Amino acid sequence: MTFTEKPESWPQSSDQETLLHRMIKQIRRSLDLQEILTTTVTEVRSFLGTDRVKIYRFDADGSGEVIAESIHQQRLPSLLGLHFPANDIPASAREMFLLARQRSIVDVAAGIIGLSPLKSAKNGKALLTQNIHYRQLDSCHIQYLKAMGVQSSLVVPILEYDPRGESKQPKLWGLLVSHDSQARTILKRELKVVQQIADQVAIAISQSNLLSEARAKQQREAIINQVTTLLHQLPTIRLQQALETTTASFSGIGGRLYIEQSGELYTCGEQPQLAYELEDSVNEQHPVWEHWMLEYKRGEIWAISDLYKEPNLSVLFPAFQSTRIRGFMVISLNYREKFIGVLTIFRPEFDSEILWAGRYDDNKHQELPRLSFEVWREEKKGQAPAWKPEDISLAQALCHNFSMAIQQQLTTQELQVLNTNLEIRVQEQTAEIEKTLLLTKALKQVTDQIRRTLDLNTILQTIVREVRPLLNSDRVLIYQLMSEFDGEVIVEEFNGNWQSVLGLKLSSECFPQDYIQLYLEGRVRAINDVSTDVLSPCHREFLVSMQVQANLIVPIKMGNQLWGLLVAHHCESPRIWQDAEIDLLQQLADQAAIAIQQAQLYEQSCAAEAKATAKAAQLEQTLHQLQETQSKLIHTEKMSGLGQLVAGIAHEINNPVNFIYGNLCHASNYTKDLLKLLELYQSQYPNPNSEIRSTMEAIDFNFLVQDLPKIMSSMRLGSDRIRSIVLSLRNFSRLDEAENKRVDLHEGIDNTLLILQHRLKPHGHFPGITVIKDYGELPKVECYAGQMNQVFMNVINNAIDVLTDEIEQNTQLIDTKPLPTIRISTRVTTQNPYLLISIADNGPGMSKDVKKRIFDPFFTTKPVGKGTGLGLAISYQIVVEKHGGLMECISEPGKGTEFWIEIPLKLQGGNRE
Repeated sequence: MTFTEKPESWPQSSDQETLLHRMIKQIRRSLDLQEILTTTVTEVRSFLGTDRVKIYRFDADGSGEVIAESIHQQRLPSLLGLHFPANDIPASAREMFLLARQRSIVDVAAGIIGLSPLKSAKNGKALLTQNIHYRQLDSCHIQYLKAMGVQSSLVVPILEYDPRGESKQPKLWGLLVSHDSQARTILKRELKVVQQIADQVAIAISQSNLLSEARAKQQREAIINQVTTLLHQLPTIRLQQALETTTASFSGIGGRLYIEQSGELYTCGEQPQLAYELEDSVNEQHPVWEHWMLEYKRGEIWAISDLYKEPNLSVLFPAFQSTRIRGFMVISLNYREKFIGVLTIFRPEFDSEILWAGRYDDNKHQELPRLSFEVWREEKKGQAPAWKPEDISLAQALCHNFSMAIQQQLTTQELQVLNTNLEIRVQEQTAEIEKTLLLTKALKQVTDQIRRTLDLNTILQTIVREVRPLLNSDRVLIYQLMSEFDGEVIVEEFNGNWQSVLGLKLSSECFPQDYIQLYLEGRVRAINDVSTDVLSPCHREFLVSMQVQANLIVPIKMGNQLWGLLVAHHCESPRIWQDAEIDLLQQLADQAAIAIQQAQLYEQSCAAEAKATAKAAQLEQTLHQLQETQSKLIHTEKMSGLGQLVAGIAHEINNPVNFIYGNLCHASNYTKDLLKLLELYQSQYPNPNSEIRSTMEAIDFNFLVQDLPKIMSSMRLGSDRIRSIVLSLRNFSRLDEAENKRVDLHEGIDNTLLILQHRLKPHGHFPGITVIKDYGELPKVECYAGQMNQVFMNVINNAIDVLTDEIEQNTQLIDTKPLPTIRISTRVTTQNPYLLISIADNGPGMSKDVKKRIFDPFFTTKPVGKGTGLGLAISYQIVVEKHGGLMECISEPGKGTEFWIEIPLKLQGGNRE
């Protein structure tokens, strides 16, 4: 392949520049580097007309790989995916590719190579001339190319620049290589175009690197945010989930989190197995592991790619040999100067496979070129994964979060222990006080129980139920005096197999009149032993009949009247009643008297309360009517304002749109005439002067001629679209039609969807809402069309709000939840007097409590400022009261929401206004 400047062989300048423009445009069309490289080799090979064009990328060790290739009719074998050793391209050649950006043109048949540097290798400055210097080609190079079947080649270096400008010196990224199986001449202008394409590829590489860095940074930030959320989630941090997430973020096979103070250990995935005698202890307590922690307690990170290459870890090799663990990272967790623990991430070994272009022997005695490029597969087992700088950066960020969260947890645990100890000490110190206050607290407790209700039966039953365990007696009862000479046991509470005495009456002989006076004066009767104490025969017989062996009686007085007696029985054996017990029972009797008096007053006030309740119900009904009236007034005002606004907007838009629409046809015809005139000029004057030609190139004349009619057509379609929107607004407002008439409700639904179209489209992270129409065959329906349009607007708008808010509040649902959908179906019932309309969404649904109140005026679940709570209430009134129809909501949490609207096909007489 040689170089020539014969003008008769040059392509036309404009054709080459157009080709270059197209190639650059195709390269810049995508951000995917591999797609760009594939496009590059295809276009360059097509431009040069050679047999093979490939892009060769250098690896860090000097070797390289063919990562993109284009071959013409299989004239040369494919090299795509094959690696070449570093010695195939000498270091001196790579240095000239980088410093001088030297291009090489090889003619195998002539045995010469042409070198064309762009810059001086000494000072890096651009050369004023780009002459090609020919010299004899090395015999090894000739044999190398012949073995590949190549007779001519062109090599242009591809450089990689630092996109952030931190390093002014570029790196040699790869080579753009053209091969031909026949001798070929390279034109100077072709070399210039190929060089320009290589420069564009260098720009694309920088852009791809920036994009990769941005995506990696975004991914790291997402991982940090996810782990931070787990570590700071109350009431308890989720260390296990945080460890699993962290291990996955490093592509780890296992992980460990050891907290030194508490000795807690969290693990996930594969773990090293200690020797049998140490299996009961954790790895972090192994001497070698403890040495690590002592050495890295200052927050350093130790990243080991291959643990089997670390001699100081040889004692731990047996623990890892049964696992796939090859590399690990030890992250020391510290809070200020305090060592908290250690986080360890394990990485697995992996197998690699490299396809080489011919088997390469690196023996220095074998420096002759290879005679075969047959694919040689090199397999490497048990490779160690390398830790990258971004892994260390991520580890440092996560280290701080883990340290803060664990320190907070330890501090909380210490506070809990201190609080527990403090509570124990307080309990011990107050034990004596509590004993002295036991009866007082018991009295207060029973009093509170009594006063919780105003029902007399409940009060009396509470008294006996609470008093019996306090006195530890077998039976407690209340004896009520019905008259001066008559009474009975009205409530009781007993423990054990003792007989009930409920309803038992005491004769006037056993309870004489003088007893009443004594109890009114404050008498308390304490009988320690029924068999020995002085009692009347009637009284003793009465107590024995109730199986009582000890008895305690206190009066229940209400002013100057003895209401009854509070009695405690001990049936199992005699009992000596203590003064504290007598005092407690007396105070309870006093509280019982107050509660009984309040209950009686409560019963007396029930009649007055009934009257007040009736009055309140009447006021509530009046308030409800006022709310309905207010809702109707607001609805009327909103509908009036909306109709006027919509009609005004439609009128204001209609005039300029009609002007534009009416003149577009003339503008389109004028444009066609001008283009036709330009075609006549081109046919009559096919060779314009240089000034016209440069102007045509500057304005991209060919594209302008093709695109101008499309623009006029788009403007006409846009005008039609605006006119249809104006017509929809006028139909929606219905201001120019009678309020009650026969209409097509499908038109009202479609107009509503058209108005809300901007909310249904995708925007930002929101994927948009799909509307599914399941329309039936409907006749025209007699209804208030404007008001029914308001119903459709309210229901569909609410559905859009629900679906939009659900995605915005949790963007992760975009990948897991079905796309937001609204389904609208219509049909006529089989009996044919009613029209059924269903509007359903696949949102989160609603609870039973919310569903019960959605039609209440002023009830809304939206934030303040986003909803008034009137939309569904007004819609309910329009459907049910205005049209005599039915409106229901069907919804369950997690199953979406469906509004069911049913109206008659013809308004009844009672529903006309």
